[in-house]
Amino acid sequence: MTMQVEFVSPEDILYSGVGNQVVARTRGGGEIAFLTGHEPFIGSLVPCEVRVSEDDGNVRRFAVRGGFVSVTGTKVTVLSDAAVPVDEIDIAAARSELAEAEAAEQADPDNAAVRNNRRWAEVLLMAAGEAVDSH
Repeated sequence: MTMQVEFVSPEDILYSGVGNQVVARTRGGGEIAFLTGHEPFIGSLVPCEVRVSEDDGNVRRFAVRGGFVSVTGTKVTVLSDAAVPVDEIDIAAARSELAEAEAAEQADPDNAAVRNNRRWAEVLLMAAGEAVDSH
């Protein structure tokens, strides 16, 4: 059994396809898998990798900056201002973003926006298979 899967930003539909499982990480709930027929669900996503298992056995992987996931019995929608297919991640740019965020965090360790920027850069790098020294 399949379900419609969409990644939506305020400007565009970033991905639309059919899958049989979606795995994401929710705030305070850890990693969760959604299958066709899942109970209705709305959750807040942390920056994470979201995996979509397609019927042909292919697994599409996305780095998601955060946002929300909405699930009905036949549809999973990921709402986020940033979702990047893992194979399109610019590793050099992500390393640069991480270095900038770490420097900013040293100057202002209590700044939540800076921590979020660091976490986003780390998620990009980890999703792309790069080693990251977590703090």
